[in-house]
Amino acid sequence: MAIPVGLIVVITIVDVMAPAHIHLGPLLVVAPAITPSFAGPRTTGLIGALAVAAQILIAVLRSGFDVNHQVQIAALTVLSLFIVVYAREQRRRHRELARVRSVSEATQRVVLRPLPYRLGPLRVASLYLAAEDEAQIGGDLYAATRVKECTRLIIGDVRGKGLTSISDASVLMGAFREAAHLTPGLLELTDVLERSVCRHLAEHAATDAEHGDGEHSSGGHGDGEQPRPGADEELREHFITALLVDVPDGDTVTFMANCGHPPPLLLREDGRVTTLYPSHPTPPLGMCELPRSSGAPGAPEAVPFEDGDTLLLYTDGVIEARAPDGSFYPLAERVGQWRGSGPEGLLQHIRRDLLAHVGGRLGDDAAMVVIQRSPALHPVQQLRRVVPAADR
Repeated sequence: MAIPVGLIVVITIVDVMAPAHIHLGPLLVVAPAITPSFAGPRTTGLIGALAVAAQILIAVLRSGFDVNHQVQIAALTVLSLFIVVYAREQRRRHRELARVRSVSEATQRVVLRPLPYRLGPLRVASLYLAAEDEAQIGGDLYAATRVKECTRLIIGDVRGKGLTSISDASVLMGAFREAAHLTPGLLELTDVLERSVCRHLAEHAATDAEHGDGEHSSGGHGDGEQPRPGADEELREHFITALLVDVPDGDTVTFMANCGHPPPLLLREDGRVTTLYPSHPTPPLGMCELPRSSGAPGAPEAVPFEDGDTLLLYTDGVIEARAPDGSFYPLAERVGQWRGSGPEGLLQHIRRDLLAHVGGRLGDDAAMVVIQRSPALHPVQQLRRVVPAADR
């Protein structure tokens, strides 16, 4: 209130004291114009009324209500009314945005639950960066659970954006949370998830076909069996890249099954950074027409994962983030310098560096999960096996 009121007072005083050929009254419109940036429509209307009253006062103190002042008063009144209407619309949009963000936060808590800081002998941290200002969740996903003496994780990326990608992500997350406790191996779990995703996509295609039937029937073509044009092509373009990881408590090894997902990074305690490219890659989930090679190798890929090692899982929104000059974010080159920061510190370093690289705003959603095997977090039974009897 102080700034627009101050402007009205200053402009009025200067206009009254200025020579007769100088008219500063039209500048009074600045006061109601800036008010919606920090106040609502009522305050904006009040400031507009004060500006009109100040314009009338200027006319009285100067040459009276001549044609020039009458036009200025009328113009200021009309502009103030337009600004009040704009302030009401802005307030309405702000409320809608607040509701959207509230729904987004609720959806995030249900679909993308925060990972615990500790899972067995592992320290864990996760981060989700949404590209859209209005939303906090999109098609990227991650989840983790404990299965007997093992930690099981998944990270994935749904092709596309919007509500459809959130729906696909929720289907995969629900299937993982259920099947992870019922399926002993990663390869079998991959097959179960593939069937769940394909079943979901088939139901989605059937729904699109029904909507297409209604559209064709209402158009009078008489061909109720024709699906919506492009529905089959859209179905084939729906898929989810995913990386599944098993980390046993008692072995210094981790097992992985990569379904078309960017390879994770392994940060050794001595500073080495290794990109874990899959030797037996399989297609993304949802490529229902392609044969899967999960049974060919007979077992998931095993990678040494010792005490102090850190595993960084991420989605393509991280490595495909572009700087203003078009260069991609060099994650593998940058991450080694922060290896001693711990899981949470490592993610915060990457977040700041990534946003600085792209100029503050991502073009795609990005998700990251960091897991670190910590000897201090081993169960007592495991420590007794690791520490020699002579040292106890």
